[in-house]
Amino acid sequence: MSRKDVFSGLQPPADPASDPASPLRNRARPILGSPDLISDTSRSPVGAISQSLSELSERNRRAEEIERRLAEGQAVVSLETADIDASFVPDRMPEADEDHARLVHSMREHGQQVPILVRPHPVDAGRYQVAFGHRRLRAAAALDRKVLAVVRDLSDEQLVIAQGQENNERQDLSYIEKVRFAERLQARFSRDVIMAAMSIYKGDLSNMLSVAARIPADVIDAIGPAPGIGRRSWMEMADLLAKGDFVERAREFLATPEAREALSADRFKVMLAAMRPPETQSRADVWTDEDGTRLARVTQDAARVEIIIDRKHAPDFAAFVLERLPALLEDYRSKGRQ
Repeated sequence: MSRKDVFSGLQPPADPASDPASPLRNRARPILGSPDLISDTSRSPVGAISQSLSELSERNRRAEEIERRLAEGQAVVSLETADIDASFVPDRMPEADEDHARLVHSMREHGQQVPILVRPHPVDAGRYQVAFGHRRLRAAAALDRKVLAVVRDLSDEQLVIAQGQENNERQDLSYIEKVRFAERLQARFSRDVIMAAMSIYKGDLSNMLSVAARIPADVIDAIGPAPGIGRRSWMEMADLLAKGDFVERAREFLATPEAREALSADRFKVMLAAMRPPETQSRADVWTDEDGTRLARVTQDAARVEIIIDRKHAPDFAAFVLERLPALLEDYRSKGRQ
């Protein structure tokens, strides 16, 4: 099928604009600022992070620092991967096989450099639940190795804050993955908790939840994480899918071999390009007098007609048109009343 056939209790981060003295003016987003959910920040590694990371500029370096600080003063233990469950709120869409293979190769050659963070499972005794480090857990399982982990007693709110803010610093977490994470958090947490966990402002969260509400989950799943595709493009996609029968046509396209074989970001780009209305083709004519002197340029399309007269080159014609326009308008009005 051708493309044409298919598509014809936590304080939310303060807004720096409202507080000139706010330290957020010097960085894009706060990191782990969660004093209301982390009751003892003097002893909690999570709370201590917000005091020491403001000078770090590289996103991955900040994420690694978060992990190392969480491990400071804590015993790092080796756990069987089979004893560890994923977080109760998934934050990533299935990763590409090549990305998983690269991580497995790195851990095979260099070992696990940073431990993952887990908590004792709140329901199943003897098991654990991941706060962050899901990909390292999967790589360790593929290598049939134990995984290095820090075990901490975390509430649900503390777990999603650690999970969300560590992941927020990772460059490879795509916009739509953040959207899905926010949507899942909304099912059990307040918006204040979600904003703190993801280090985002109210407007950011509203946009994310709007995208999640307007694009069907199966369409998002079929597109995939679409790395590199940002907020504006996803919001445009949501706007377009609200029109006509675009959702069903999108599903038809995503089921084709062409779509399934494409990379996730390419699938998104092809869909968006096909859904956009065609650009209106305009036609331009140049009016000249008998000796070829240019008098005016007339451009017309389905939306408008424009007559442009260059007074420098055709002053007499400009005066002639202006002089006769009132009579032309009156003639039009009189015919309209007949």
